[in-house]
Amino acid sequence: MIEAKFEQHITIIGAGLVGSLMAIYLGQRGYKVTVFEKLPDIRQEAIPAGRSINLALANRGIRPLQQVGVMEQVEKLLIPMKGRMLHDIEGNLQFQSYGQKVEEVIYSVSRAGLVSLLRDQAEATGKVTFNFKHKLEAIDFDANTIEITDLPNQNHFTHKFDVLLGTDGAGSKVRRLMQANGIEGFSSELLEHNYKELTIPASKTGQYLIEKEALHIWPRGGYMLIALPNPEGDFTLTLFMPKDGKDSFAQLADKTAVDAFFQKHFKDAYDLIPNLSDEFFNNPTGILGTVRSENWLHKNVLLFGDASHAIVPFHGQGMNCGFEDCAELNTMLNRFQDDWSRAMPEFTRRRIDNANAIADMALDNYIEMRDSVRDPKFHLKKAIAFELENKYPNKFIPRYSMVMFHHIPYAMAQSRGEIQANILQQLTTDVEDIDAVNWKHADVLISELATIPREYLP
Repeated sequence: MIEAKFEQHITIIGAGLVGSLMAIYLGQRGYKVTVFEKLPDIRQEAIPAGRSINLALANRGIRPLQQVGVMEQVEKLLIPMKGRMLHDIEGNLQFQSYGQKVEEVIYSVSRAGLVSLLRDQAEATGKVTFNFKHKLEAIDFDANTIEITDLPNQNHFTHKFDVLLGTDGAGSKVRRLMQANGIEGFSSELLEHNYKELTIPASKTGQYLIEKEALHIWPRGGYMLIALPNPEGDFTLTLFMPKDGKDSFAQLADKTAVDAFFQKHFKDAYDLIPNLSDEFFNNPTGILGTVRSENWLHKNVLLFGDASHAIVPFHGQGMNCGFEDCAELNTMLNRFQDDWSRAMPEFTRRRIDNANAIADMALDNYIEMRDSVRDPKFHLKKAIAFELENKYPNKFIPRYSMVMFHHIPYAMAQSRGEIQANILQQLTTDVEDIDAVNWKHADVLISELATIPREYLP
């Protein structure tokens, strides 16, 4: 049993967003925290282009930032996005609001800017030490030690821990060492789609060339292009498409093919991207996948964040879910008075089903973003869902809103979302316009839907 005393040495592997936020929580609790990170410090060295995927910060991620007192500083990095701006093949625009309340927006934020701020705040506790360019080599789960290589000096040393937290991302070395130690229940599944980042620059006067307060989507059925705004007036574009086959990365083998493809399928975006084909081949092609884990905890070693439940980025919840992990672990430490031997098992019990649920919903949302949003029936269902939310705010909240604007557990949002989708399907059968909806039938269907527990309502 791990005794509850603040002399405990908490070690974190991975100084990304989740590891840095958890370091703040623990530093504020009074723990001595040592963080090891294989990569350089973004505050000192620029990261390679093309692998950032701008982040969408939503309510689940905002609350933990408020809890540790950094939200005021984070707000300076944010750009609100009120909805999706859909670009059709002809360049026509259609705006689709995310929610119907003023506060129901999500925020574009730079990964580099946010992680730098979190690292600064962790160090400001006076309890957290970051060690960059330090690679984890091995874990002795019985002796509570790890083997580390200081990469610049090629110095190898042993580090003792009381609790080891693995927040080292989807390719987690901590998770792989757990597997090598005989721990089972891990799976990873690559999506048959990859991604490539590009840029729409600001105008010569520093202005945004397309609508600033929106997440732009060019949905094309089997693939899509998206754009998120940055504070400097530019947009980060991301192309998501299959690896092989028709309309795939495999077909974009040279600059001529890239230019022709964008001119044909994304003409309005193409006109705003200088040197498109050069940037396309200069930036790496990223992979997408889902990681699931049945066992996040082994002895005094705990996985969370992407290390235990990496998801595809199509619901904008990877960071938000990881931040919620941090808040939940902190809550368990409060509940069990810093008795880690009780807090860690209860944390994993409360989070695993929710992590699996958001993984599923993120995959669903890819189909919605690249394809469903082009269907008039989709927009009709969304309009009906907003009307039902107005009439029954304690019973019907659109699934997207449950995930993005509330703190309803992911698993509950998923299960309720399935019921609500069935209700919307019934209400739109042979219906093409909201005025033709049978609202009396809607009343009957909603009456059978359970009330959302009070603790999850605003």
